[in-house]
This record gives sequence, structure tokens and C-alpha cells, in this order.
Amino acid sequence: QVQLVESGGGLVQPGGSLRLSCVASGIHSSNNHMSWYRQAPGKEREFVAIISNRGTTTYLDSVRERFTIFRDYVKNSVYLQMNNLKPEDTAIYYCKIMLNTETAYWGQGTQVIVSS
Repeated sequence: QVQLVESGGGLVQPGGSLRLSCVASGIHSSNNHMSWYRQAPGKEREFVAIISNRGTTTYLDSVRERFTIFRDYVKNSVYLQMNNLKPEDTAIYYCKIMLNTETAYWGQGTQVIVSS
């Protein structure tokens, strides 16, 4: 059974940094895409960043210069380094793994609050 467990969220002041982690279990291949989404209060879930099985990355425009997604193929994990955080980054952040075009799994989410 595939499970994703996120960690690393918390309360941080504007301009601060956080690193989110997501560890996938039940995965037996690195031939997958891993990504981060977020959902702010009262808003729909939105794409933040993705890293492909080959390491290609794509970002939401508003985070491209501040966030970095990277992965550890051995540990089946993905990370999101978030720098220069802004209040508008406040959201629950979710990890997602796509095994193929029809099969995807989500983590339970980790809360990020950016506030002074």
C-alpha cells in the first residue's frame, strides 16, 4: 500500500524559510513524478512544484524564485525548500506522487503559516 507522509510545516515569520519533506512508502520504482500542492483557507488546491522521474522541475510562477523542489531517489522522498516566505504562502501543503497517468496518491498535508 502506498503512503505519503509529509513533515516540516510550522509557523514562520515573513522572510523566513522552511523545508518540507515527504516520504513515500510502498513504492518500488523511482519511475514516477513527485509534486507539491497547497490549499489556502477558502481557496482551491493549487499546484506549487513538480519534479519528474528524470529530475525536471516546474514551478508555480509566484514561487519560482523562492522555492526549490528536489528528491532523493533512494529514499523515495521529495522536499520543498521554501525561502523568503510571504503571508500569501500560508496554506496546507500536500505531497503527491504520480505512478502513471491514472494512478496518484496524496499525503495528509502539513500546515505552513507565515505570520509576524
